[in-house]
Amino acid sequence: MKTLIKNVKIVNEGKIVEGDVLMDNDLISKIDSQISEEADRIIDGEGKYLLPGVIDDQVHFREPGLTYKGDIETESRAAIAGGTTSFIEQPNTVPNAVTQELLADKYEIASQKSYANYGFMMGGTNDNLEEVLKTNPRNVPGIKLFLGSSTGNMLVDNPETLEKIFSNTKMLIAVHCEDEATIKANTQKYLDEYGEDIPVKFHHLIRSEEACYKSSSKAIELAKKTGARLHVFHLSTAKETELFRNDIPLKDKKITAEVCVHHLTFTNEDYETKGGLIKWNPAVKTQKDKDGLWEALLDDRIDVIATDHAPHTWEEKQNVYTKCPSGAPLVQHSLVVMLENYKNGKISLERIVEKMAHNPAILFRIEKRGFIREGYKADLVLVDLNENWTVEKDNILYKCGWSPLEGMNFHSKVTHTFVNGNLVYENGKINEQKFGERLLFEVE
Repeated sequence: MKTLIKNVKIVNEGKIVEGDVLMDNDLISKIDSQISEEADRIIDGEGKYLLPGVIDDQVHFREPGLTYKGDIETESRAAIAGGTTSFIEQPNTVPNAVTQELLADKYEIASQKSYANYGFMMGGTNDNLEEVLKTNPRNVPGIKLFLGSSTGNMLVDNPETLEKIFSNTKMLIAVHCEDEATIKANTQKYLDEYGEDIPVKFHHLIRSEEACYKSSSKAIELAKKTGARLHVFHLSTAKETELFRNDIPLKDKKITAEVCVHHLTFTNEDYETKGGLIKWNPAVKTQKDKDGLWEALLDDRIDVIATDHAPHTWEEKQNVYTKCPSGAPLVQHSLVVMLENYKNGKISLERIVEKMAHNPAILFRIEKRGFIREGYKADLVLVDLNENWTVEKDNILYKCGWSPLEGMNFHSKVTHTFVNGNLVYENGKINEQKFGERLLFEVE
């Protein structure tokens, strides 16, 4: 099947050019100022922008074991509606993906159920080094370590184990960095004062700047010592950004960083109105932190924008502080949030594409994705930068049925999404056929 997109503004590799793009089956076959070739489907992109599909390097789709909150089918469906064509999912499902067999099970489910392209992280624990080292770098994106027991029982706190994992794998190691001892001490202080019902506005003081910095600086020290490839997920403090460099190209960096949409959007002031809905680990922090994250994103100390998409039911989120789980759904809205920041003059379209598509592809060495190039997979998104709409219950596709962005107005909209050359989303309608493929990774 051939699809031709005409008269569109193509945002790719630091430039915006007007032209046509031809897809032949699953690949981009031609990019030119004008293509007059026959095609089965022609889409007039006049006035719209064509971007490479978003690659979200950190999501929690909850399958297996927690599928009442979300599953691979529902959340990947929400993803394609928001312009995310590929995702990398985390191992803290139930059971945790900490053996090759359990990891293979998740891939099997996704092969049947995913609307988007998929990769699943292998999880590390204090005692599964042997399993971790069996991981195939060709078809698994990396190893995930929780250096702070954010979610589930995956805390890796044995220094000897950590050093062994860092020393023995060439694969990318992605880490959640929060110091457990600091958090425990802070939590106790507030429990003594308030009991279980701690006001959520103290969340950023419990999961504090110190807890984050202590953990991430330690991980970076270990990576430097062992030569490991380290990717620090969801930076939340200005202080941590000082640990990263921007004087070499991303492809040469061994230590990299990600920021999530929510840490670029909310501050601790928003706990007042949003409460537990914006309770994340690591916590949304101060305006100074938000400003510092933006600065580091724009000067390339931070390489990637992601979501840490983590749905919980509305009921769970209404619980008192100590029983309210951390995390919220974002994968359907990450691109429009960043496009809103473009509209507000905070970031260019080219940089959005770089941080949400090009850089995840470079960092994870994803094969033939993340760019609009001839011979690459046709994962593409058409956006209208002049369409106003509001996030409301009836247009939220997450299984949990709510969003921390409800009531927010946006001035850009995803109109079409292509996954492997297939039109999977068009003006609010989803093609219920599933075309997601397993992501492959280039191995040195």
